[in-house]
Amino acid sequence: MTTATPDPAAELSARALNLVNCGVIVLDAAQQIVVWNGWMVPRSGRSAARVRERCLFDVCPELRGSRVEAAVLAALIDDIATNLPHADNGAPFPLRQAGSFDGARIDHAVSVTPFSDGKARFCLIEIRDVSGTVGRERQLLDHAESLRARSYVDGLTGIANRRYFDVAMNRELRRVQRLGGELSLLMMDIDAFKAYNDHFGHQQGDACLAAVAQALAGMLKRPADVSARYGGEEFAAILPDTSGEQARGHANAIRAHIAALALEHAPAANRPYVTLSIGVASFSKERLNEAAGLIDAADKALYAAKRGGRDCVVVDGDPLAP
Repeated sequence: MTTATPDPAAELSARALNLVNCGVIVLDAAQQIVVWNGWMVPRSGRSAARVRERCLFDVCPELRGSRVEAAVLAALIDDIATNLPHADNGAPFPLRQAGSFDGARIDHAVSVTPFSDGKARFCLIEIRDVSGTVGRERQLLDHAESLRARSYVDGLTGIANRRYFDVAMNRELRRVQRLGGELSLLMMDIDAFKAYNDHFGHQQGDACLAAVAQALAGMLKRPADVSARYGGEEFAAILPDTSGEQARGHANAIRAHIAALALEHAPAANRPYVTLSIGVASFSKERLNEAAGLIDAADKALYAAKRGGRDCVVVDGDPLAP
């Protein structure tokens, strides 16, 4: 009886294949597994001996009807290579981190390449773990989303900033122009805030701004309502589906709520506690149908409230308003 002489080149190739840091599967023309390298074993929980000469789609039945099966057929029948990035095919193979049999699947990309040994046709399936890349992409997306969110938030007060106000104002105007309905805007200013800063200092002034902003935000209960710091000591509120008279009621409630905080004011101020003056304007198809006009009307009503003694509400069209 003669013993087959080991082929050093074949042994070297097999050893190298098991050291490759990706999954390697070779299928014959009948879709039976010829090669199942060492990388696959701990991640699939199946040894090469268990799967060799079995149809891949019997070993991994969930691959039937998938893009992986379509790519294998394209390789074996039409001699076409296919790449399936992670974004396109998710995680089709039931692979987990080495030694983990109940953990989350590894994110992976798959490529399928046809080849021949001169007699028969085969296809090579390469599986690359992209979990780290996907994790980094997710971190980058989360970071980008965080930056985007922060770009719409006023760093001092924690409510929306002027940039977000502009976006929301244009969005709500488009909505009301398209669908009809009502829309009101409040422009608010802390009365005699310069006197407050001069007396208590800028640090305490910042604390006052933050307190007023949070109180304002707490008064706007509906999801579509927007409270924003417009600039300096001026705030704004966008009130969708709100008429001018309803907005007047909201504005007076906000004004009373801020006064009830009883935040001590500077001796030079008109009142012993911090107060707000508020101007109100509402959308109308004929006159106030653009952001600039609506803001200008609310601003003019605000300054009429200032001239009228402060700590009061003026609605566009009132006798006090221009």
